[in-house]
Amino acid sequence: MDLVVRNARLASAPEAPPVDIGIADGKIVAIQPGLHVEAPSCDAEGRLTCAGLVETHIHLEKSRIADRCAPETGRLPMAMERVSAVKHTFTVEDAYRRAAQTLEGCIKFGATRMRPHVELDGGVEMRTFDAVAALKRDYAWAIDIELCVFPQEGLTNNPRADELLVEALKRGARAIGAAPNFDPDHAGQIRRVFDLAREFDVDIDMHLDSGNSPDDMDIHLVCELTEKYKLGGRVAIGHGCKYSTMKVDGFHKLASRIADAGVAVTSLPATDLFMQGRDQTDNVRRGVVDVNALVEHGVNCSISTNNVLNPFTPLGDCSLIRMANLQANVCQIGHPKRLRECFAMLTERSARLMNLKDYGIAVGNPADIVVIDAMTPEQAVAENAAPLVVFKRGVRTVTRARAELHRP
Repeated sequence: MDLVVRNARLASAPEAPPVDIGIADGKIVAIQPGLHVEAPSCDAEGRLTCAGLVETHIHLEKSRIADRCAPETGRLPMAMERVSAVKHTFTVEDAYRRAAQTLEGCIKFGATRMRPHVELDGGVEMRTFDAVAALKRDYAWAIDIELCVFPQEGLTNNPRADELLVEALKRGARAIGAAPNFDPDHAGQIRRVFDLAREFDVDIDMHLDSGNSPDDMDIHLVCELTEKYKLGGRVAIGHGCKYSTMKVDGFHKLASRIADAGVAVTSLPATDLFMQGRDQTDNVRRGVVDVNALVEHGVNCSISTNNVLNPFTPLGDCSLIRMANLQANVCQIGHPKRLRECFAMLTERSARLMNLKDYGIAVGNPADIVVIDAMTPEQAVAENAAPLVVFKRGVRTVTRARAELHRP
């Protein structure tokens, strides 16, 4: 064996005694207590160990631009317009540099798989796609990246965006998204995206139903098309802010409908907290969908980062565990079982959303392993615990020292 991670408390069974994980040729070859083998080792010291965090929804190429955008004024963030106004300044080199900073932050906080959402329109052409594609190549030592492309600024009214999507899919993008909120023909954009997904045999991952009321939701059409084309398990939506504004009975019915169709939902709490409720000055609504409640109805869900240091979210450190902690705070999740489910939305549930068939601490899978400074998944979420060690295919990529007190 090339390496043994010893005394690992598996996130899938934290109540069980720790085990040793044997690694050879970048894969897990043994999982058992007291593995007797001569090999280099890393002692997890009984701490929580999982197969790496999965970032399902992040915008690398438009991160870290808050300083170049016009400042926010009043209650209206005008984030879309402020970003659009500077897109012409994005070069491949500039987008690569900023995105690399954000990507490295994600890696340091334990992400080993990622689906970045790359917007394509006439303002950026293929420059940002080229930048993120280069990151995929250059950072393969630390993270597996699957590009999702989408039309941020409209599709039915933007023929160039359609051409760019087709080009990106021909060049290997493995998922396609949508942003119908910014298209005069919501249904037309959604139908076109389903058509392209079927033509190129890729998954669908849409920005859907941001807003301050349950009116005019697009999820019903998405569920209908998912069932029509038998794409259950291959369709996801991010945001779903409108679902948080529904009356309880209506929300439960919608949750069952989404589950039956096989559509997954990603909560993006940092962005949704920052962007929603701008129409109010008193008793401001949260705008964050309760993914724990969706899971309890059978919906697969993930929690993800979305934007970092731009007008949509001028905050952030790229920590997925912090996102789960934020989600739990906003939606008042405190029961250990439900906190453990939040952790699953960073790991196995996210992997299922991305249809990753080789994810998990299991013999034969890639040795993507993260040791977290906690004893259980619920403790990791509750205390915003930090990853201490990260391995990608059996090679250490991150080491973080625990904070130490120097007593007098």
